[in-house]
Amino acid sequence: MTGIHRISEIPGQAPAVGPFSHAVVANGFIFTSGQIPAITSLDDQPGTFEGQVRQTIENLRAVLEAAGSDLEHVVKVNTYLTSQDQLKEYNRVYAEYFGPAKPARTSVCVSLWGVALEIECVAVLASQTAITTSMNGATS
Repeated sequence: MTGIHRISEIPGQAPAVGPFSHAVVANGFIFTSGQIPAITSLDDQPGTFEGQVRQTIENLRAVLEAAGSDLEHVVKVNTYLTSQDQLKEYNRVYAEYFGPAKPARTSVCVSLWGVALEIECVAVLASQTAITTSMNGATS
């Protein structure tokens, strides 16, 4: 796929909180904006950190599906947490969603506006064919 496709609205998902797209598809890659734990708005978030992680990943999943991909095709994740104390619980929930896919990931602690975390990623379109090589040389 060549060209650029911008996804600014996703049915059933909270609208973007600024002048940006939820995702941009360019040359077979999907670049998502940071997703937060908003359900219908910034004021509507799960009450627990675990729930917020799940909601954020579900929002990310919805963006990826709207763009033609899914969590299994994620190649890079950037995670923004507000405390180092969140990392253990975040990793536990994250592993449930990404499991053996294990995309490359960066996690940092930052100050965020009204949310406990934000996640963005880069994925490939699900229709892309890829051959992967593991460290031992096996292909899949």
